[in-house]
Amino acid sequence: MARTLKYTRRASHEVVIGGYKIGGNNPIAVQSMTNTPTADVEASVAQTERIERAGAEIVRLTAQGKKEGEALQPIMDMLRSHGSKAAIVADIHFTPEIAMIAAEAVDKVRINPGNFRTSNGELERLIAICRRRGVALRIGVNHGSLAKRVFDIWGDTPEGMVESAMEFLKMCREADFHEVVVSMKSSNTPVMVHAYRLLVEAMQKENMTYPLHLGVTEAGDGIEGRIKSAVGIGALLADGIGDTLRVSLTEDPENEVPVGKMLVEYFRHRDGEFEVSDEDYARYSPTVFSPRTTAKPIIHSEITDEYDIVDATSANPTHEWRAVILGRADNRPKVLRRRYEESDPERVAIYAAADMGQLLIDGLADGVWIDAPALDEATVADMELMLLQASRLRFSRTEYIACPSCGRTLYDIQSTLAMIKARTSHLKDLKIGVMGCIVNGPGEMADADYGYVGSSPEHITLYRGREVVERNIHQSEALDHLIEIIKRDGRWHD
Repeated sequence: MARTLKYTRRASHEVVIGGYKIGGNNPIAVQSMTNTPTADVEASVAQTERIERAGAEIVRLTAQGKKEGEALQPIMDMLRSHGSKAAIVADIHFTPEIAMIAAEAVDKVRINPGNFRTSNGELERLIAICRRRGVALRIGVNHGSLAKRVFDIWGDTPEGMVESAMEFLKMCREADFHEVVVSMKSSNTPVMVHAYRLLVEAMQKENMTYPLHLGVTEAGDGIEGRIKSAVGIGALLADGIGDTLRVSLTEDPENEVPVGKMLVEYFRHRDGEFEVSDEDYARYSPTVFSPRTTAKPIIHSEITDEYDIVDATSANPTHEWRAVILGRADNRPKVLRRRYEESDPERVAIYAAADMGQLLIDGLADGVWIDAPALDEATVADMELMLLQASRLRFSRTEYIACPSCGRTLYDIQSTLAMIKARTSHLKDLKIGVMGCIVNGPGEMADADYGYVGSSPEHITLYRGREVVERNIHQSEALDHLIEIIKRDGRWHD
């Protein structure tokens, strides 16, 4: 028997968010998040409108306290009086009572199962308000902030993330409330991809069709951040998974939207069907990293006779490569090659990462060749190395797990990230987390070697892995202290 590989959108039911609908047959919606203080109504309105003008259908604002929660209604009133049609989402952490306030104002409320209690009727109260007002709910699971009861059993694994999501989805189903969207975010692209795939399997077993919100958290900035986002999001879009998405960049929120739009448009048409036998397909492990070879992951300038080149020329390269590689019985290492005629480096980087990332995450390929004749050799080689690193196959540079910032951020994260990069980017074997606050910071950067996390306005707490090393240092001194810690650990070189 043969299996046909082709692009098909996963079936999901329609959810209404303000004036937009996601899921079902609706286009994939793009969203972003403000980084203004939510209590500053005029600034938040102005930034929301900039994000909307950039093309986002959905805009999220943090509501970490009562002051911010109560600012949501005047923000909504002002936006609507200005003619804004953006669907507005409130982002809630730690304080379920603020979710009740937010639900009386906005179009959707996002809650994190890792810090939203289920034993005292809070979720039921929130659902009642959402049902009365026609407000949607996002169950937003974060890899780094699972509930202790889940973490103690599953650890910070994709399986633990799925357990967390399914607990809340079953409660929503029991309440006969289905205006629900789900996300499974991580800064680690294989964890993120595997978590969404496992969730899809779990929901299928329960006959659930909730729409999915895609995103890679703390992707960073520049081309590197775009590649990392495109690897994770593209790996899922290629298989038709995803109904709305956010590209999280440590840049102005408006910059995220064109990247998201580019990904949506790139996956709008994926013509091409390819057959692979059931026997060959059985060697594919979509939820477990199972590399076919032990070969060194390489870029095109390093190719030797040991490696086979696998070209993709169709409009559906991911499935084309998957069918060809699974159909070959040999275990020779494979290099993915595709030609990109575009002259814009950003576009080439995003397209290549979206096409090739899935094969790398799935262990089917061992190298990449971005054939981009309009770009210079050094630029292409740099992209290829970033792509291997974003797929967690080969680390050739310092990795920065940097949050995009929001209204909770306690310092200027964009300029700080640039400053940290300027002084540490030569440390090729390190991962450094740069996080705006403690809400997700320590958890989302759990696999980082060191962490730089906002603890109070203009003050930083420094981490070694999950361990706090120094608390509440003024930002003017924090980077010097971080470098001293790295030096004491013997991991610094000039």
